[in-house]
Amino acid sequence: MTTEAASTADRELVLTRIIDAPREKLFRAWTKPDLLVQWFAPLPWTTASAKLDVRPGGASVIVMRDPEGNEFPSSGVYLEVVENEKIVFTDAYTAAWEPSQKPFFTGILTFEDLGGGKTRYTARARHWTVEDRDAHEKMGFHQGWGRCTDQLAALVAKL
Repeated sequence: MTTEAASTADRELVLTRIIDAPREKLFRAWTKPDLLVQWFAPLPWTTASAKLDVRPGGASVIVMRDPEGNEFPSSGVYLEVVENEKIVFTDAYTAAWEPSQKPFFTGILTFEDLGGGKTRYTARARHWTVEDRDAHEKMGFHQGWGRCTDQLAALVAKL
């Protein structure tokens, strides 16, 4: 019997940056609600609130707010958490492994220590379908996640 793994290249969006901060600070900014709300939404949007139970099976609820005051909650579950190295989360489930109404993607964050206080930060968004990937790209994945990464880098520079 052989097992073949399907490639997700056609359903994946990737953003990689070298950030002038140790990975511990980046990990902390992703896992502490008081820090995450300071950078998570691309300005002029803001993050109204963040509830994070950062452990495999733990749930998250992050609420982003647009400039008009409309709120957009996003729920998910952490699949893998390796302190200062990796966070994997998905919107396929809400709290207690309850399937979500419309799964969109799984996020894979890696924090690679490059020495000298620098980190290679990689954010991967793996989508269920090519159409979801295309929609995320058209929504401004690279611009939005890029702006958030700039905001993240600015925050951790002050920590």
